[in-house]
Amino acid sequence: MADQEDHKILKKIGVLGGMGPEATVLFMQKIIQSISAQDDSDHIPLIIDNNPQIPSRIKAIIDGDGEDPTDTLVAMAQGLQKFGAQALAMPCNTAHYYSKSIAKSVDIPFINMVDLASEHALSKVGANGSVGLLGSPALRIAGVYDKALKEKQLSPVYYDDETTLRALIERIKKQGPDEAIAKELSKITEKLIKQGADIVMICCSEFSLLSEKITPQSHIFDSLDALIHACHAYATGCEIK
Repeated sequence: MADQEDHKILKKIGVLGGMGPEATVLFMQKIIQSISAQDDSDHIPLIIDNNPQIPSRIKAIIDGDGEDPTDTLVAMAQGLQKFGAQALAMPCNTAHYYSKSIAKSVDIPFINMVDLASEHALSKVGANGSVGLLGSPALRIAGVYDKALKEKQLSPVYYDDETTLRALIERIKKQGPDEAIAKELSKITEKLIKQGADIVMICCSEFSLLSEKITPQSHIFDSLDALIHACHAYATGCEIK
């Protein structure tokens, strides 16, 4: 009986969410789907701070006139630790610009999606490969992925029409994901490949809402999936089967 009970003791993951709310729900859905559950107690326990009032990362990084979200993110991380989280995850790529401040503010691990996705890209294309970044223009401006990719001898490829990328993110936040946006993202993906990307990484959790509809699928992976795998491994002590 003791052995049967022990396998259900899973570590709690604290989630800094709300960036945006639908992307946070997607993260939760993928975590649930990652488990072959026989009962409620088989699932990974999540403590969610779904806070859509976090100051805009876009306005802070791109426009340069928005409120710095660091204090809010740090307060969320500390609150999640206080409520029993044993590790933290943040399903927002752009917000990883503030990841060092978040990680330093707590005594529990911060599961870094940028590092994980970069490692996965390396496994796909090998050293000296090029990775197209399908995400917010803030990623390039803040260099969110640059260091992690460089450490793995990978080169980022950015789409040259950043105004369109920002507009698509704003459309998803306002009206939700739809087929028209998926088609536009597919065209951008093809252009990134023509620009020299060996693989294209979906690195905006708003775009993750459409990840299964963006083509060509053979050249795409989602950074959010790398985070899901790591959270599953941390909470359960084993990889997703």
